[in-house]
Amino acid sequence: MSAPEYEIEPVRGLPGVLPKGETILWQGSPDWRTLARSVFHTRLVTIWFVAVAGAAFLAGGKGLLGAAVTLAVAVLGLAVLGLLAYGQSRTTVYTLTDKRVVMRFGMALPKCVNLPLSLIGQADLRPSSPGHADVALVITERFPLGWLQMWPHIRPWALGRPQPMLRAVSESIVPLLAKALADADPSLQRVHVAQHADAAKGVAETVTTYLGVAA
Repeated sequence: MSAPEYEIEPVRGLPGVLPKGETILWQGSPDWRTLARSVFHTRLVTIWFVAVAGAAFLAGGKGLLGAAVTLAVAVLGLAVLGLLAYGQSRTTVYTLTDKRVVMRFGMALPKCVNLPLSLIGQADLRPSSPGHADVALVITERFPLGWLQMWPHIRPWALGRPQPMLRAVSESIVPLLAKALADADPSLQRVHVAQHADAAKGVAETVTTYLGVAA
């Protein structure tokens, strides 16, 4: 497992040319709209600004001006959050090969993290929007990067034991990741689907129907 600084990119999303015998199974980037909602919490920010503006509007008088200013600030703030989400999406490439998961990310300080499939003890899937999911990778060894260094490509609140997370990726990675992990070690069941959301049922069915991997 390695986490070198990203400098050159002979193959999109990879720090070097693939070794002989290694094959790319899937590549993708976060969906920026889903990223904006799940990472930058644009919905919660919108609700908060609307509530503040509504209270100012109901107050009347100078409150009307306050409501207008609040809404203007809201539009500006949401635009900034949207641009950050879009920038994260544009500068992030996740790659799944038959040997490893590679995460290339970083707007200001690009990094490229290699995660051999043999070191992924578990992949936890959590639907983030229709057609997209967050995939947390539980590493069996000590992860070399800290939580802040990986953000937002890290499982929320897992501060003591950072877990890399593929954010807002297409659910098309689910069967490919499950098969790649199963091929790496057929004795282990390493794909788990969050059961707290109704949307998880579709992801679970994808795993079980196409791969025979219990979610």
